[in-house]
Amino acid sequence: MRKAGYILVILASIFQAHAWAGDGKILATPGVAQAEGSGGGGLVPWAQLAGYAASDEIALNGFCSRAQVSDYRLDVCGAQLNLYDRVELSFARQKFDVPALSTQLEQDIIGLKVRLYGDIVYSAWPQISAGWQHKSLKDGAVANLLGAEDTSGDDIYLAASKLHLGALQGYNLLWNVTARYTAANEMGLLGYGSASEGKSLQLESSAAVFINRHWAVGVEYRQKPDNLGLKEDDWADVFVAWFPNKSFSVTAAYVDLGTIAGAPDQTGWYLSFVGSL
Repeated sequence: MRKAGYILVILASIFQAHAWAGDGKILATPGVAQAEGSGGGGLVPWAQLAGYAASDEIALNGFCSRAQVSDYRLDVCGAQLNLYDRVELSFARQKFDVPALSTQLEQDIIGLKVRLYGDIVYSAWPQISAGWQHKSLKDGAVANLLGAEDTSGDDIYLAASKLHLGALQGYNLLWNVTARYTAANEMGLLGYGSASEGKSLQLESSAAVFINRHWAVGVEYRQKPDNLGLKEDDWADVFVAWFPNKSFSVTAAYVDLGTIAGAPDQTGWYLSFVGSL
C-alpha cells in the first residue's frame, strides 16, 4: 500500500506519447478532490471524472486538503489520473489527528471510477459512473477498541451528475446523487462494521450554482451508518470553489460532521487545493 501512490505517476509516464488534457472540458465541470481521493466535491464523489481529459487525452491531478473541526483534524493528500474520459484512478492518504488521545490515525485509499454513460453537459440524461474505493488503516488499534469488525474495507458506489446551463436565472446549476454500499465507520477511520452491523446502502448528494466561469457555491450532504453505536451522524457542508484556470483550483467550506467517536458538535472549516496537468 505504501507504493500505491506512485501507480498514477507510472501510468502517466506510460501514456506520455498521447495528448495531455488542455481544452477537453468546460472550466470547473470536473469538480475538485473528494476526501477519499475521487473526483467530485469535498464529501461526495461525483459522476464526473477528475481532470479535463477528453476522449483522446489523459489528465493528472495532485491535491491536498485539510478539515479542522472542534476536536479533530483530517489531512488528505493524493493524486488522480483520468484516462481518456473513461476511467479514473486515484490514491489518497488520510491522516486523522486525535489530540485528546495524542494519536494520529492513517488510512490509504485506492479508487477506481468508470464512466458508464453520458456527459454532464451534452447528453440528455445525467452522466452515470460506477466507483470502487479500497480502504486500509495502517493501525487498527483504536478501531478494534471501539468494536470494529475489520480494519480494511471496500466501498462501491453509483453516481449520477448533470449540469443545466442557464437553468437558474441564467446561472449554471449542477447536481449529483450518489448511492454508496459501505460498512465504513467515519469513512473507515474507525474501521469497518461491527459484530452486529455490516454493509448498508447510504445516499449522498451535492448541488452547486456557478456564479460565473470561475466561481461556484454549493452544498453537500452525506448519509453515514452508525455501526458502532456511537451516534455517528450524517455529514454536510457549504462550499465555495474558485477555478482561476484549468491548472489550479481552491475550495473552502464550512463543515458540520456532527458527533464523531462520541464527541458532539464537530463543526469547522475545510480547505483544499488541486493542481492539474
